[in-house]
Amino acid sequence: MITVYHYLILSAIIFSIGTFGVLTRKNAIVIFMCIELMLNSVNLTFIALSRHLQNMDGQIFVFFVMTVAAAEAAVGLALMIAFYRNRGSIDSDDFNMLKW
Repeated sequence: MITVYHYLILSAIIFSIGTFGVLTRKNAIVIFMCIELMLNSVNLTFIALSRHLQNMDGQIFVFFVMTVAAAEAAVGLALMIAFYRNRGSIDSDDFNMLKW
């Protein structure tokens, strides 16, 4: 039988993979995908705990997180396209335009 602890362990593993990807990868698209992975692991935790506690609050938070993730993807991809048009690369080491 699958318990809530199994879901929490799976969520922690997915979040760790996403964190590792954000910290180690150079490509901005891969970094965005890793952020999405981290957000989905948080959603899995919300759903698992919501189901375990028989409370709807976690499911409402999932909709909020999904909205933020969609906005992040839209704005992030627009920024990547603009950056690629200016620099010809989306390597995260080239993101020094906002530095003082």
